[in-house]
Amino acid sequence: MAQPPNQRPLESGITTDLQDRLSYAGYLHLDTLLSAQQPLSKPPHHDEMLFIIQHQVAELWMKLVIHELRAAIAHLQRDEVAPMQKILARVKQVQRQLFEQWAVLETLTPSEYLQFRHILGPASGFQSLQYRLIEFLLGNKNAAMIEVFAHDPAAQAELREALNAPSLYDEFLRYLHRHGYAIPDQCVQRDWSQAHARVAGLMPVFKQIYEDTDAHWLAYALAEQLVDIEQSFQMWRFRHMKTVERIIGYRRGTGGSSGVGFLKQALELTFFPELLEVRTVLGEPPPVD
Repeated sequence: MAQPPNQRPLESGITTDLQDRLSYAGYLHLDTLLSAQQPLSKPPHHDEMLFIIQHQVAELWMKLVIHELRAAIAHLQRDEVAPMQKILARVKQVQRQLFEQWAVLETLTPSEYLQFRHILGPASGFQSLQYRLIEFLLGNKNAAMIEVFAHDPAAQAELREALNAPSLYDEFLRYLHRHGYAIPDQCVQRDWSQAHARVAGLMPVFKQIYEDTDAHWLAYALAEQLVDIEQSFQMWRFRHMKTVERIIGYRRGTGGSSGVGFLKQALELTFFPELLEVRTVLGEPPPVD
């Protein structure tokens, strides 16, 4: 029999008998994954499915970012720079996915969202454990956030562990110290539960690295990868803020925050202040004592 047009034959080697064998759906637990979208609006509002999937996909990508950042920190602690660089390159690509997917949510109009927004109650992205973990792993520590998860002791314990451990930037500075750079002692051993604050003594170190990249190429390359991560995160924050502004204007957030105003404040936060500030002083003579 002739093959119907625009149809390819099933190759003879393809497995079709999957009884009691691992299948694609089984490996990925698609029965669980695809049944996790449960709209609460009555009757279900068409656009609530978009809202749920958008945030679930973001949480999956953030799970991968956390997985990768923890691995990057572990590699850096062992001076294994090559695999860490590959990991950070992957993180940047995941951040790109997180940024781009805001365009999908932006197809949700204000009038459509208002038809089911009330069912969210106090639920808010502010309560995302994984978002907070990423911030802590990158160095934006804030012990007050621990209180948000008092209803979930396991989540609270995981966040507290990240709070009290060195961040990626902390480990980068400790790596530079081990390799002979004049990193101030206050950056090598300190209270890790506190967010990194600008240290003036780091500026000569990074100025040296950036003004002679050939002599300090590995440190320079790592620093620039961290700047990539910082910039991508800030772009994600900005797009989040503009998406919220577009959909709800200047209403308060569902979790009680000021909404757009709260998100704008986050744009002032930085993970690696010295890596950005050093660009201002490149080429300038050293200060006279």
